[in-house]
Amino acid sequence: MLIGVVGKPNVGKSTLFKALTLMDVLIANYPFATIEPNKGFGLVRVECVDKELKVQCNPRTGFCSRNIRYVPVEVIDVAGLVPGAHEGKGMGNKFLDDLRQAHALIHVIDASGGTNEKGETVEPGSYDPANDIKFLETELDMWYLDILHKGWDKFSRKIQHDKGNVVDALTVQLSGLNATHEMISTSVEELKLNVEKPAEWGAEELLKLATKLRIMTKPMLIAANKMDMPGAAETIERLKKQFPSLIIAGCSAESELALKEAAKAKLIDYLPGDSAFNVIGNLSEKQKTALNFIKTNVLDKFGSTGVQSAIDDAVFKLLRYCAIFPGGVGKLGDSQGRILPDCWLMPPGTTAFDFAGRIHTDLAKKYIRALDVRKRQPIAKDHVLKNRDIIEIVSAA
Repeated sequence: MLIGVVGKPNVGKSTLFKALTLMDVLIANYPFATIEPNKGFGLVRVECVDKELKVQCNPRTGFCSRNIRYVPVEVIDVAGLVPGAHEGKGMGNKFLDDLRQAHALIHVIDASGGTNEKGETVEPGSYDPANDIKFLETELDMWYLDILHKGWDKFSRKIQHDKGNVVDALTVQLSGLNATHEMISTSVEELKLNVEKPAEWGAEELLKLATKLRIMTKPMLIAANKMDMPGAAETIERLKKQFPSLIIAGCSAESELALKEAAKAKLIDYLPGDSAFNVIGNLSEKQKTALNFIKTNVLDKFGSTGVQSAIDDAVFKLLRYCAIFPGGVGKLGDSQGRILPDCWLMPPGTTAFDFAGRIHTDLAKKYIRALDVRKRQPIAKDHVLKNRDIIEIVSAA
């Protein structure tokens, strides 16, 4: 799974990426500070099962604290986007190519209205960030349309002449965008496109198909950054009404980054997504002032910085993934004695057999049965798993 952090320059995109990953990235107050994509790992927050099992888990990746499990997810921060990207403006072509493999997008906007359409700093409140939401959707739609258009006349005529299956052909053509056969088949059916005569599909039909596939393959969450700036909270509420189909989450990337760096330096005790922190180190007056500002203007006012919610919602609400814990009815540890060492993020519809194959191909090849560890009962091979299930896979030796 790959989550793309996108947006125009100078809205706090790279700051949010660093707040998610704590990677060293260039954060600068000018357009196109990011040229090459930055890749790292963010962490999604899961209620761990160790508490109910009365054990202490030992994660191999991520970490667990106070029965909250943090599970790694790959994140990519790409070059800033400006209107006309699909025509090659700004870093457009590179931006779009870097996004091909992303499964979901976190679109960072400046909720304070202090960054214009070119990514330039302007008077806060003088620019409507709703324009950014519209233009990014348009750019992605036009990008998908360009891919569909490429050689369409020859492509569609050949399929029609050979009486081929247009859905099969499009699945191959669009595989680089994570478009599945089911997605394409559903879109074609909903749009009532004539599958026997694809050569007759016009520009309007192709644009509608491009839009549907973009929504399905690149679901988007809006991270309304700088929510602590004057007027931003009101703007966020307006945007939620204006775009009811989107998840719009207010956030303060700078605040989250400051809290994580203070926690890393052992100055405060803070877990990402929490509504408060505790001071555990010696703070300078400057540090006290900064942390008090975050407490008063962000945590107390909004309940969190919103950054953790953004990545959590991208994984669990947009993509509808679920967290599955491998375990044993009689033994929760692995060969090295680590208790509940793994937590797997699995796509919706994952069955017990699918899960076995994800853990290791040999488990699927030698699959015997699966058990629900909580109920201590066997489950069917095609049983669909739920979030926070604890599953034991039994295979032949």
